[in-house]
Amino acid sequence: MTRLSVNINKVALLRNSRGGNIPDVVAFALACERLGADGITVHPRPDERHIRRTDVLALRDALGVELNVEGYPSPAFLALIQQVRPAQVTLVPDPPEARTSDHGWDTVAQAEFLRPIVAQLKAWGVRVSLFVDPVPAMVEGAQALGADCVELYTGPYAHHFLHNPEEAIAPYQAAAQRAAELGLRLHAGHDLNLHNLRYLRLNLPHLAEVSIGHALIADTLYLGLAETLRRYKHALRDP
Repeated sequence: MTRLSVNINKVALLRNSRGGNIPDVVAFALACERLGADGITVHPRPDERHIRRTDVLALRDALGVELNVEGYPSPAFLALIQQVRPAQVTLVPDPPEARTSDHGWDTVAQAEFLRPIVAQLKAWGVRVSLFVDPVPAMVEGAQALGADCVELYTGPYAHHFLHNPEEAIAPYQAAAQRAAELGLRLHAGHDLNLHNLRYLRLNLPHLAEVSIGHALIADTLYLGLAETLRRYKHALRDP
């Protein structure tokens, strides 16, 4: 079964909108763990508009499942990773002011920037995933940099899935096949939901992990957390 890592940024955003500690980010993460989530993902940003540095530290100490920390590799972000040493870091190329991630790294043009960062993270014992567009050359570039995984940016897939699923999935199949040939662990994330997730899983047989936040948290408002996680896990089952 493909692993489900729940992104809890939106839970922190709700908490921060009112102040105090409701909802409790750590308690929510532990509930996800108890109900079957395979991991927890957070994406701290410099302005701490949702996940805070203190949340990352608290989650490190509380979780039994893997913690995946996403972010742009600024000096402050790397200092946090050095302190926390999560199971996995997913490097994304979004600037601090970005609302959300909307493209992957150019692992060829940005190789000299990324290479020492990847090496440092691995020296700290952290698994490294690079957020990339579904382009075989970008996957090859990630492998050349020493990354352990690639996370395919699925925003375009989610958009085109509504009109032509076969056309939407085609570039992801090509990128996934190249990742398998190179021995890279394959992840996917962005705009995945209960409508498009099963099709993605069925057509990417090597898919090891997905990271889902926005849609999953929204579904929880209607379905409850237990039922929401049951449905997402069901969508990720082996064929």
